[in-house]
Amino acid sequence: MAATPADLLATSPDDAPEALAALVHDALGVRIDGAVEVTAVDYVHDAPATGGLYRIAGRTETGEGWSVFCKVLQHVRHWPQLALLPAELRDALAEQLPWRSELQLWDADQLATFPVGLRAPRLFRLVDLGDDRLAAWQEDVPHERNGWDLDRFARAGWLLGRWNARSTTPRALAVLGGFPPGYALRMYVENAVIHRGLRVLADDELWSHPQLAGHGDLRHDLLGLGARIPELLDSLDAMVQCAPHGDACPQNLLCALDSPDTLVVIDLSFRSSHALGFDLGQLLVGLVHAGARRASTLPETAQLIVREYVAGLEDEGISGHADAAARGFATSALLRSGFDSFRYDLIGDPSEAARRTFDERVELARFLLDQYRTIVG
Repeated sequence: MAATPADLLATSPDDAPEALAALVHDALGVRIDGAVEVTAVDYVHDAPATGGLYRIAGRTETGEGWSVFCKVLQHVRHWPQLALLPAELRDALAEQLPWRSELQLWDADQLATFPVGLRAPRLFRLVDLGDDRLAAWQEDVPHERNGWDLDRFARAGWLLGRWNARSTTPRALAVLGGFPPGYALRMYVENAVIHRGLRVLADDELWSHPQLAGHGDLRHDLLGLGARIPELLDSLDAMVQCAPHGDACPQNLLCALDSPDTLVVIDLSFRSSHALGFDLGQLLVGLVHAGARRASTLPETAQLIVREYVAGLEDEGISGHADAAARGFATSALLRSGFDSFRYDLIGDPSEAARRTFDERVELARFLLDQYRTIVG
C-alpha cells in the first residue's frame, strides 16, 4: 500500500514536512534538507496485523543520508485476506487476535529481559492513525542480509535460551496481558492447523496425486498425531512457561552491522506464554520456509540450537531442563510447522524450482515428525 509522510503521521499534507522534520530531528539529531522518499518494503502478506512497512529516507543539511522505518499495525478486520477465510474463522480471528501485542517489544519490563547481545530497535514515535491503525516509527537498523551459518545459529540459540530464562518471572509474564498458557498456539491450531493442515491431509482425492502418493506414510502418521493434538497442547501448557519472542526466525533477528555480536529483535508474535523451547521452532524453520536454506540442514541445525539454548538457560540459572526444553521445542515445532507446511499450490507445476520447493516442504514436515517421535516418543 502506498503511503505518504502525511498518511503515516496522521497530519495534513501541508503540515507533514514540518512534522516529519521534527520527528527526524528528535530521533536522529539531524536536520532534513531536500526531498524525502517513502519506499514500501515488501513483506509476507499473511501477517494479519501488518498494514504496511515503509522506509522513509533523505539527506541532511550536510549531505549525509538518513532513514527511519515505519510499521503500520492494524486490526485484523482491515486484512485483505480475511475475506478469503470461512466465516467462522473470520469471526474468530477478528475477535481473538491481539493486533497491538507487537508493541510489547518496547514495554519497560519486556526490555529488561534482554540479555547482552539482544536488543530492540529504538521506538521514536507511536502515531494513532484512527480506525484501529497505529504507525510505529522506529530505528531503521542496518543489518546483514545473509550470513546465517552454524556459528550464528549457535549464538542465536544461546541468546534465546538466556532471554527465555529471564522471561519466566511473574513480572515478565505479566507483560503478555493475562492470556492463559499456550493461548496463541491453540488459536493458531484451531484457525490454521485444523483447516489448512488436517482437513487437507484427510483429502483422499488430493493425496492420490502422483506427487503426494509416495508420501502416504507421512500423511498417515501426521493424521494419527493430529488426533492427539489436544494432548500435545496440554503437555506444553504443563511445562515451565516463558514470555517468548513468538516468531524468532532469522528474518526477525537482525544482525546489526555496527555490532556483529548483537541481534536486533523485531516483530514479536504469538504473545502468550509458551513452554521453554518454543522459540527454537521458528529459528529452525524460518529460512527453510523462505527457500533460503535447504531442508537437509535441519538435523544438524536442530541439534546445535537445542544444545546452545540449554546452555543459555543454565547461564541464567535454570538448570535441569534440557529434556523438557527439547520436548517443548519438538512438540511446538511440529504443531506450528509440521501439519500445514505442504505447498499444495505447487502440485502439477512442471518447473524445476516449483518441484524443488515442494520437495523441500515435504522433507521439512518429515523431519519435524521424526524429531518429535525421537525426542518425545
